[in-house]
Amino acid sequence: MDASIALILAQDGITTGAVYALLAVGLVLVFAVTRVIFIPQGELVAYGALTIAAMQAGQRPATAWLLAITGLAVLAKDLWGAFGPRRAQQAPGQLVRSLLANLVLPLAILALTWFLPLQSLPLPAQAALTLAIVAPLGPMMYRLAYEPLANASVLVLLIVSVAAHFMLLGLGLVMFGAEGVRSQSFSDLRIEVGPLMLTGQGLSVIGASLLIMAALSLFFARTLPGKALQATAVNRLGAQLMGIEVARTGQLAFLLAGLIGAFSGVLIGPVTTLYYDSGFLIGLKGFVAAIIGGLASYPVAAAGALLVGLIEAYASFAASAYKEVLVFTLIVPVLAWRSLAGHGLLEDEEE
Repeated sequence: MDASIALILAQDGITTGAVYALLAVGLVLVFAVTRVIFIPQGELVAYGALTIAAMQAGQRPATAWLLAITGLAVLAKDLWGAFGPRRAQQAPGQLVRSLLANLVLPLAILALTWFLPLQSLPLPAQAALTLAIVAPLGPMMYRLAYEPLANASVLVLLIVSVAAHFMLLGLGLVMFGAEGVRSQSFSDLRIEVGPLMLTGQGLSVIGASLLIMAALSLFFARTLPGKALQATAVNRLGAQLMGIEVARTGQLAFLLAGLIGAFSGVLIGPVTTLYYDSGFLIGLKGFVAAIIGGLASYPVAAAGALLVGLIEAYASFAASAYKEVLVFTLIVPVLAWRSLAGHGLLEDEEE
């Protein structure tokens, strides 16, 4: 391997590592706030890529129907809680918000997919519509699958995540089929710098990832919802005693994870061919990066994601048959070191 090949591989590793960094940040956020290892985030990545590819092929994305049906299920849950035999005291505004978020908004998005000329929309509009379709699936999943078990152990929540993963995997096969797709590139720009060929697509992926992480940093530091997320992550019981609605912070965390997953799919769609089951492997590499960060540190998780991307790139050149093995083996020394240091990753906090 000469220096030019090493630079090209480093470029590829940084580009893919930028996407893994987004996923790692999303996983750390969800785990810190809700103690959920959000395995289905990988499926949201695949849904994002396949949804925008369907639009560009002139098809109506089936994920819009999934959003509407899931919203109806959440609304039915809220109505049952308000008027069922074990009805709980709820403010009228809560049902109105549920009606708007879980019925009106999904149906409006579904109507857009039917009446808009999806194939002829500009790329930013297609990306925005993709985010509007896929991202709300995150908080809806939280409401249906995780919120009723909010006080369960991490192991129970992990089992629920595995079940949600397999359910979304099957739905992905039904909605998109088994054929792989690749979405349109953001830019055809090409800049030659020595042995490197910088593409507009690669620069867009890196730039968008940096902007999103900067926006998240400002969100956590400067906004009340961001500070509420941080407080819940540090001490869930203390946040409740201070009047923070922990259930609302869980929904917000899953919404941010849904946005990150869907946007990651939009970013990675033009780079590689994606199938209905491709998201699991991508999400798993983000999970490796999150483990490097101890499921607690955003900067370390982002740095770990770049390391994962670089190892994957160099391994694909030196030992392509074992590149996945080498990437996932990275988790072993990290877990061993954390175990010896006495910092358990998945221990429930004592309240």
